[in-house]
Amino acid sequence: MKTLFSGRSDMPFAMLLLAPSLILLGGLVAWPMISNIEISFLRLPLNPRISAVFVGLDNYIRILSDAAFWHSLWMTFWYTALVVIGSTGLGLAVAIFFNREFRLRKTARSLVILSYVTPSISLVFAWKYMFNNGYGIVNYLGVDLLHLYDQAPLWFDNPGSSFVLVVLFAIWRYFPYAFISFLAILQTIDKSLYEAAEMDGANAWQRFRIVTLPAIMPVLATVVTLRTIWMFYMFADVYLLTTKVDILGVYLYKTAFAFNDLGKAAAISVVLFVIIFAVILLTRKRVNLNGNK
Repeated sequence: MKTLFSGRSDMPFAMLLLAPSLILLGGLVAWPMISNIEISFLRLPLNPRISAVFVGLDNYIRILSDAAFWHSLWMTFWYTALVVIGSTGLGLAVAIFFNREFRLRKTARSLVILSYVTPSISLVFAWKYMFNNGYGIVNYLGVDLLHLYDQAPLWFDNPGSSFVLVVLFAIWRYFPYAFISFLAILQTIDKSLYEAAEMDGANAWQRFRIVTLPAIMPVLATVVTLRTIWMFYMFADVYLLTTKVDILGVYLYKTAFAFNDLGKAAAISVVLFVIIFAVILLTRKRVNLNGNK
């Protein structure tokens, strides 16, 4: 192979090797994205017998003038911010706890990441079972055992409590990703740095601020960036838990399949992509996705 391409530039050979992946990527990503942008300029119902009508920017105008869109966008910002802060903070705290030797450490670590490797549908059913108003363990403890309230609350029928529960579910579901990422970088920090800081009289917080935090900053930025992107695109977990929390993913789904408006739904996805792309651009100047400054 080396002899065959020895007299040629490396670029054509590299493109030849990349061609299958580029074709697959184009078919799975680029073509659907272009088709989605095209649909966003159409009025397209689900019924295939009804022809699409070109409406230009009308779908985008309808989105920007729709109070439900702005409500969903606001809910998505809050949902994303709370989940990113909660899952990242919890993951870091658990990683610091596991960054030492103790009995059954490997077993405990496996239990910690269990929520991340378990299919979402199984976790959703377990979560809804716990908060069921008739036989859930939470209402049993609150009503029958501790007498915190007289009647069992309908947790997933109230928008306020539903929002709190989907946030808590996401934090519990996704904090192991941050935990694994932080634990990996913590184990590479030279222990002598902590010993030197301790000899200089630094307390636990000062050792964390002076030694740990600078070392984990690239990973922290990567975890926050990726989790922000993933939570903005979230749909399945929230929709399976409740229909009372209209984040953008749920709003898009309802627009397409409940209100029979594929054109407007496509426009929503384009707007969502623009928002996510803006987030990536804002973080690109500080750290790249490989964790390098």
